[in-house]
Amino acid sequence: MLRRLSIRNVVLIDKLDLDFRDGLSVLTGETGAGKSILLDSLGLALGARADSGLVRHGCDKCSVTATFTLPAGHPVFGLLAKQDVHIQDDDLVVRRVVTADGRSRAYVNDQSVSVGLLRDVGDYCVEIQGQFDQHGLLDPTTHRSTLDAHGNLGSLALAVRDQWRNWRDTQKELTATKTRINKAREEEEWLRHAVDELEKLGPEEGEEERLAEERQFLMHGEKLVAALNDAGNELSRGKGAESALRSAQRHLERELQKAEGRFEPIIEALDRAAIELEEASRAISSTLTDLNIDTGQQETVEERLFALRAAARKYNVPVDGLRALMKDYRSQIDQLEFGEKELSRLTVAVAQHRAAFVDVAQKLHTARKAAAAKLDAAINGELPPLRMEKARFVTDIIALEESEWGTDGIDRIQFMVATNPGSPAGPLNKIASGGELSRFLLALKVVLARVSAVPSLVFDEVDSGVGGATAAAIGERLHLLAEERQILVITHSPQVAARGRTHFNIAKTEDGGSMVTRVNELIDGARREEIARMLAGHSITAEARAAADSLLDKPC
Repeated sequence: MLRRLSIRNVVLIDKLDLDFRDGLSVLTGETGAGKSILLDSLGLALGARADSGLVRHGCDKCSVTATFTLPAGHPVFGLLAKQDVHIQDDDLVVRRVVTADGRSRAYVNDQSVSVGLLRDVGDYCVEIQGQFDQHGLLDPTTHRSTLDAHGNLGSLALAVRDQWRNWRDTQKELTATKTRINKAREEEEWLRHAVDELEKLGPEEGEEERLAEERQFLMHGEKLVAALNDAGNELSRGKGAESALRSAQRHLERELQKAEGRFEPIIEALDRAAIELEEASRAISSTLTDLNIDTGQQETVEERLFALRAAARKYNVPVDGLRALMKDYRSQIDQLEFGEKELSRLTVAVAQHRAAFVDVAQKLHTARKAAAAKLDAAINGELPPLRMEKARFVTDIIALEESEWGTDGIDRIQFMVATNPGSPAGPLNKIASGGELSRFLLALKVVLARVSAVPSLVFDEVDSGVGGATAAAIGERLHLLAEERQILVITHSPQVAARGRTHFNIAKTEDGGSMVTRVNELIDGARREEIARMLAGHSITAEARAAADSLLDKPC
């Protein structure tokens, strides 16, 4: 329930702290006293649109704080947990600050949140119903969920939603598969030609780089062979370098004894040189043998390289991508060969999921019919006490065309009313007049109270346009509703005001040269005087006080 509302610097309200109790709380006051400001303030705390015009003149900002005490397990705690906003106990404090330039900030238990999240939190905690409010039960899009909640059809509705998604997901898969196969069929001849061409070509990954390197080498092959031949010729010119080294070595060896060791290093160096020279000659011969350059090899390499590159240009892929492309084309051809089986499987699955959806949606349709009959009977039972004996409430359930089916099933649901005997029922938000609409909504609220998760309901002039016995009936029904939920009602009706467990008076007074709105809780004599004023006007008579006593004597 809403436990406290604290308002600072909102239009005519400079400072206000209101403590609320459970049951029915009524707020009364003369026209223009500031009742709408109070509602605007509460709406601001619940995520309504911020307006710099709400900031009291001369102030740089305004703020509204609403404190709620909620039962454990209330849905709002799960909503906040998903947003990483943690609540330490059962108290929920929402706060909104608006600056004079129109900027606003939102908080939940002093944690900064988005205005969107604040609005979602507010929807779970309070429902504000104005006389001409076009939200809530006046919005036809809410009628389906309202009926499902009243009939306790949540699990069946969830099953319908799941079966719909299964059906549509499988249908999408079938459509995508058909598209792929149809495309493959259109390109089958070209695909088979491409696969045949690529298989004959037989591209390998890394082949382009290897062939390019080999071609580069072969382009310089003749120069390499010539260089090796020239080197060999130089080594063998005349007697040859090796022969010269050995001759020099023999000359020194003849006089070796006479040199007393001086020739030995020279002889050893000549011997090493001869060995290295011999190895160089063998290396030249071996390299010439290994090269064995075939003049036709370069042409073969170039033809292969150019064929690969031509195929890559044709299929618009890198040379190294040709093999993967060949595999992809093979896969598309395989889809043609095996796709019919997949299409058959998906077609059967789609039919099965559709049948499952239709089955559970039909069960929901039947359950909604039964729930609608009970809802209609309950609401129509509330209308006579509200002085609407001739009015009729009807829940209209229309079976939709298959093209209109969706996650909510196969029904269109709308609340309809007929206000006069013999007249056709029409949409609730279009047929009923202001006073009638308020009473229809009140009857709905009384019936739906037990299934709503919203703990606090606010009615703004629900008794507008009625008086006397009808106003008394509205007060009785608000009193009944307050047994299930906390009710706050702004009223001009003394019959309604007298039914309140708590009574607040809203008045506008002058303070320090400026007008301010004050809200005071009325008890005992003060409450009697306010109800007498509502009955008689400014000149309160003894008869008015007696009438007030009569109204207040009724048990609350």
